[in-house]
Amino acid sequence: MAGREAKGTGSKYHRAFMDDVPRDTQIPKAAAFILLSGALFALMAATVKAASSELPEAMIVFFRNSMGLMVLVPWLVFGRSRGFSTRDPLGHTVRGLAGVAAMYCYFYAVARTRLADAVLLNQCSPLFIPVVERVWLGERIPPKLWLVLSVGFCGLLVILRPGTTLFTPVSLVGLASGILAALAQVGIRRLTRTEPVTRIVFYFGVVGSLVSAPPAAFVWRNPSPAIWGALLMLGVFATAGQLSLTKGYSFGPAGLVGPFVFAGPIFAGLIDWVLWNQPPDAFFIAGATLVILSGTLALRLREEAAPEIET
Repeated sequence: MAGREAKGTGSKYHRAFMDDVPRDTQIPKAAAFILLSGALFALMAATVKAASSELPEAMIVFFRNSMGLMVLVPWLVFGRSRGFSTRDPLGHTVRGLAGVAAMYCYFYAVARTRLADAVLLNQCSPLFIPVVERVWLGERIPPKLWLVLSVGFCGLLVILRPGTTLFTPVSLVGLASGILAALAQVGIRRLTRTEPVTRIVFYFGVVGSLVSAPPAAFVWRNPSPAIWGALLMLGVFATAGQLSLTKGYSFGPAGLVGPFVFAGPIFAGLIDWVLWNQPPDAFFIAGATLVILSGTLALRLREEAAPEIET
């Protein structure tokens, strides 16, 4: 931004991806894009659950990336994209590896537990983002934020219910997907400083396809025609969701727009109810409420802690 200088590393990180458009016109757009991404990712999770009845997760991860890449490439070639050249190949690689690792964990959990539980555990990443920022970017975690994060972790315990059958390796793998997703989201926000949305999603598809191809080949099975259709829709939902999420974060600060990601478990819960007749129970509602409240407060406290920009 011409004529402006950011004070401190935190300010550069939190503000650099904002456009020079007035903020009051950006936030509604950001919220709309992130809500849309929540619905699309919930539909994606439903197609993963359907495909996992026939295929191993390694194949589904490969198809999610390769199909998504096939959907995106024509847009990049024939659309108004800014090309494939990137200034930050390392950033794309780190974000891609973290995202693919999160995807393996997430798809494993989706196939073996209730859809809403898997989606919420994956989307609890706002609770882990401050820790990732501390380790990766060296940013300080305010004391109040530690208290808020503690409430969120209590919510996760309510959902996981230690001492019951739900507190299993499957649920812990789902939780690991949320931690890895936090790493990937920090990578996205760093990349938006220099990279357009479509290029970020494109390179994620490239890294994901290359990394997931060997494991998929090792366990390959020929999908049935119905599963081919599900895999195609998986690519469409995943790519559209990634574009919407990345676009949403490019329009507004995380503290204001990030909480809208928690619409995802709500959409997933509705799909559970309609398709699999699995309404949410009291433990899930109570735990989800704590996670959503603490995640929202965590994002807002992080934004308030960022030093203001001098004019």
